[in-house]
Amino acid sequence: MSNPKLRHAQVQTTGPLGSHAAGFEKHLRELGYKSGDRLLRLMAEMSQWLAENGLGASGLTTTSAEKFLSARRVEVGSNSLSMRGLAPVLDYLVSINVIALVDSADPKTPTGLLIARYRQYLIEQRGLAAPSIRNYVEVANSFLLYLAMENEADLATLATPAITQFILAECGRCKASSAKSTTTRLRSLLRFLHTEGLIADALDKAVLSVASWRLSSLPKMLKPAEMARLLKSCDRRTAIGRRDFAVLTLLSRLGLRAGEVARLQLADVDWAQGELTILGKGGRRDRLPMPIDVGDAIVGWLCRGRPRCANKSVFLTTRAPRRELSSGGISAIVSRACDRAGVARVGAHRLRHTAASTILQAGGTLGEVGQVLRHNDHDTTSIYAKVDRRALVAVVQPWPGSRP
Repeated sequence: MSNPKLRHAQVQTTGPLGSHAAGFEKHLRELGYKSGDRLLRLMAEMSQWLAENGLGASGLTTTSAEKFLSARRVEVGSNSLSMRGLAPVLDYLVSINVIALVDSADPKTPTGLLIARYRQYLIEQRGLAAPSIRNYVEVANSFLLYLAMENEADLATLATPAITQFILAECGRCKASSAKSTTTRLRSLLRFLHTEGLIADALDKAVLSVASWRLSSLPKMLKPAEMARLLKSCDRRTAIGRRDFAVLTLLSRLGLRAGEVARLQLADVDWAQGELTILGKGGRRDRLPMPIDVGDAIVGWLCRGRPRCANKSVFLTTRAPRRELSSGGISAIVSRACDRAGVARVGAHRLRHTAASTILQAGGTLGEVGQVLRHNDHDTTSIYAKVDRRALVAVVQPWPGSRP
């Protein structure tokens, strides 16, 4: 096999991105690309375009990237290249802080400038992670667009009725949990606007609370036969099958959240002690015992499926670029397994409920459920009392006047 460096050396990158070409080449090799010629050439062309238009690296935004793609399509006479194809280059430049987070709003417009300031506030003042920032900014964009469409764009005159109408319009078409998230993110924006002096009153108090009573719903579980079908649906003769089997085993046996599985690192697996270190909500770290079947599933993936690369995450994509799976990727594994097994689609969290149910059916207590699921509040665990029929029988009282 020829040396990738020799082939890549043929791509010369000049202009504002020239100093980053070597790092990008190394990055591509670490992600598992056998040849990065196409992407290196794309970076070189984009760097040349920036120079011809008098732009530095910091001038690379979604708007300018779209303009580059339009110019390139005209030059090569093809519409095959899209923003998705350009994403590996942009993602790398974002990761090394050469460009800021790419935003769909034009930073030169008043709304774009406001969104940029809000994003900086979320990073510096709130300390939110990138996925959370995207969600908060999405609600902010929706709210500001709604105000513009309703001729309420003047924030100085913003009042409660406009806020209420937005909430009713947005939350009327989604579940209670999504509605609660929307109102939380809207309150954050309104507090920011008040702090910045853009609105006179603290209008975050005008955001209506979404009715969602704790413990009002019955947690839904998969039946043992359904869970067995999900696991059996994974073709463990293939790398993808071994990975998916390990993911499903972790979710159903230890009740991990999708994000916790996605964040699992190779260093978090203590083979000597038979334990896993789990990074949970709020940066909390817990050590959990690793059952034999969980360890066997992870070993099967690591030894006979996981690609060799520099990435230290346990669960990766099986094709280049080699990246850790996201929370959405973990949930997608569950959905695909449901389709293969002929089970109605469920999310990854349903397997967390299933783990709790399995503990209770095996004779465990609610306290043990809370320990395994790592609940901070005992009230959170109490929802599983509804499905612990053995415990309910012990406290049930006969109806007054009924026969013994």
